[in-house]
Amino acid sequence: MKQWPDLTGALVEIRWATVGGVAIRHYAPERATIDLDTLVERSAGPAVRERLRRAGLRYVGELAVGGSTWSTSDGTAVDVLESEAPWVGAALEQAQQNRDLQGLPVLPLPYFVLMKLQSGRTQDIADVTRMLGLASDADLDAVREVIRQFDPDALDDVESMIVLGRMEMQP
Repeated sequence: MKQWPDLTGALVEIRWATVGGVAIRHYAPERATIDLDTLVERSAGPAVRERLRRAGLRYVGELAVGGSTWSTSDGTAVDVLESEAPWVGAALEQAQQNRDLQGLPVLPLPYFVLMKLQSGRTQDIADVTRMLGLASDADLDAVREVIRQFDPDALDDVESMIVLGRMEMQP
């Protein structure tokens, strides 16, 4: 398991969570990725940027999806996605108790699936299919509930991805 920067010390009381390739390893086999993707509430964005600067990260630029890219002293890229989606606050709160083996907070599976579905990127759809294929029935019910609440038009797609994921990931 690759070790990634832990932003907890820099962000102190600001809630954040890993998303993207690093978070995948909490739900499915780890895949190669070159950066640490994180999520914060948009309202926390200015404070996050200031704290990362003070912690010695170098500002690289803005993300097209909202947020910024940073670089650690060893060159590790850190993307900070900023969102004002109605579910982000609750998801980040839950992430503080949903930690990976390294101890990084990870976006809970239902919200992670929602976020990846809404991005619409091919890699994200593949990630969702793999994660859903390995999820327990209880976790799948939680995913369905979040999708039903925040993106009900995606429910049929989620059901299809569960079937495909189980075909791919289960013996």
